[in-house]
Amino acid sequence: MSETSQATESRSYPPPEDLAAQANVGPEVYEEAARDRLAFWESAARRLTWEREWDTALDWTNPPFAKWFVGGKLNVAYNCLDRHVEAGHGDQVAYHWEGEPGDTRTLTYADLKDEVCRAANALLELGVQAGDRVAIYLPMIPEAVISMLACARIGAVHMVVFGGFSADALASRITDAGAQVVITADGGYRRGAPSALKPAVDDAVSRTEGVRHVLVVKRTEQDVEWSEGRDLWWHDVVTKQSAEHTCEFFDAEHPLYIMYTSGTTAKPKGILHTSGGYLTQVAYTHWATFDLKPDRDVYWTAADVGWVTGHSYIVYGPLANRATSVMYEGTPETPHRGRWFELIQKYGVTILYTAPTVIRTFMKWGEDIPAGFDLSSLRLLGSVGEPINPEAWSWYHQHVGGGRCPIVDTWWQTETGGHMINPLPGVTSLVPGSAQVPFPGISAKVVDDEGNELSDDSTGLLVLTEPWPSMLRTIWGDDDRYVDTYWSRFGNMYFAGDGAKKDADGNIWLLGRVDDVMNVSGHRISTTEVESSLVGHPTVAEAAVVGASDPTTGQGIVAFVILRGNAEDSGDELVQQLKTHVAKDIGPIAKPRQIMVVQELPKTRSGKIMRRLLRDIAENRELGDVTTLTDSSVMNMIKDKLPAAPAED
Repeated sequence: MSETSQATESRSYPPPEDLAAQANVGPEVYEEAARDRLAFWESAARRLTWEREWDTALDWTNPPFAKWFVGGKLNVAYNCLDRHVEAGHGDQVAYHWEGEPGDTRTLTYADLKDEVCRAANALLELGVQAGDRVAIYLPMIPEAVISMLACARIGAVHMVVFGGFSADALASRITDAGAQVVITADGGYRRGAPSALKPAVDDAVSRTEGVRHVLVVKRTEQDVEWSEGRDLWWHDVVTKQSAEHTCEFFDAEHPLYIMYTSGTTAKPKGILHTSGGYLTQVAYTHWATFDLKPDRDVYWTAADVGWVTGHSYIVYGPLANRATSVMYEGTPETPHRGRWFELIQKYGVTILYTAPTVIRTFMKWGEDIPAGFDLSSLRLLGSVGEPINPEAWSWYHQHVGGGRCPIVDTWWQTETGGHMINPLPGVTSLVPGSAQVPFPGISAKVVDDEGNELSDDSTGLLVLTEPWPSMLRTIWGDDDRYVDTYWSRFGNMYFAGDGAKKDADGNIWLLGRVDDVMNVSGHRISTTEVESSLVGHPTVAEAAVVGASDPTTGQGIVAFVILRGNAEDSGDELVQQLKTHVAKDIGPIAKPRQIMVVQELPKTRSGKIMRRLLRDIAENRELGDVTTLTDSSVMNMIKDKLPAAPAED
């Protein structure tokens, strides 16, 4: 296997001829968007059904507070369900749902519309009105999607909290959003066992004011505490409702949802997304980026609805485009490590969208696992959540995509709502590891610390220079923090908080968060770039890199690596090999001060590596909060291996 990293990547993969010939969008889309950006987005908006068309595409008279499709009226749930049923597609499958224990449900568009209408009627009966906030704390079961769409249908604002978050995290979000109803379940299945959710809700609600009702889906049959009058079973309240509900049409700027994301302070930021612009961009990007053919594709975003990827590319984008999707409750290794590949084979999945951390986990487990399944139905692969290193890209391309499937590596954020920088599968010659170019209609640039645009072959900060339809409108309840967080550094440009590199061909490479950029002897070195180099070595499956205080260089590079299944840990010899590899690959300045071989890395339940905790360990600090980790014992295993002081060469 070739050893490659961002520093040395030179391969390029042109679009497959048959895909390019039938692609939803061709190269002319870039020219069209460049000629008249607003007309381009208006054309995208007309793919939706509006009760009243807008008067003005964009109101940017009070930046950074954007209004899109001003005066337009639509209903998001109607666009995701009713219009498809009315057009004769009610029998098409919306979701093939698979529970972790192997139970299944198939929901057609007609079924889903009926369920959403019942849930909407139930919420109205509970006193929920347009503009009220509803908290959703559910496993990956159909009721999560139904609850979101029911809120959208009646104009309530949903606030989904990932089912792995603690009672503390849930309570702070309920309080900040002012939620009046919480929708949860007794539990969900995780790694082969029931995982309770209701106790966390009881704990959270006891610390908040204003929650009138807790609606509980029965999933695992676990015993639950019950508060009479407040707690209600979903099957008692929702099932009896009428499947008829005439939806109301709301202003394009009507709030759709709040999603909390972490920032530089302890208080999470409630990112507010509204209706018309958001649905326009997620529907159009879903259709263009994944080249979706609704009559023959089976699409799977292997993420959780608790994150923005789930909102935009499990629920709203796919349903607006009449996609048939797969939705899976559990983890990739339950009951065996081939579970995902088994599902691809079972449902004939044609498009798979997942995170690099999962791909690297599959690399660690070995290529013989995907080789044991028929993955020939796949025609397109996607990557989301973090920059994908070229070695993981190549493994994904070869061992999951059979060497024939384009990979669309997508850069975007909770804040942006939809795809912002990514290749188009029928147009772009793919460069492994690069997100490549801004999506048509998006204006993204790489700038220096003063905000001046940089030329090709340079490294700087990523900014967005024009408003886009699915952009966040504010931070819930805190306009000042919105301005300060995203717009204060460069005035009229949105600063994403990410570093980026433009190569000699103008392709954009994401380098991770700026706070993950290390300053070693005055040189800016990205953690992502060093991680990518380490994973480019044939012995390494996964790597996490942090900058730790160093009296000589300002920061020293500390790396934690997991070896591939067949690799031997030869101790110091291997460490020296890896240091030499990085020094040769990126430059001597990037050579890690310290490399530790570990069995596992600390990850949240969504698969993100907790570099903050690794930084604590590298600097011999007391460990911070570990409650969001999948397995907190990982930190003890790493600490036990740590030498008292960094080893010098």
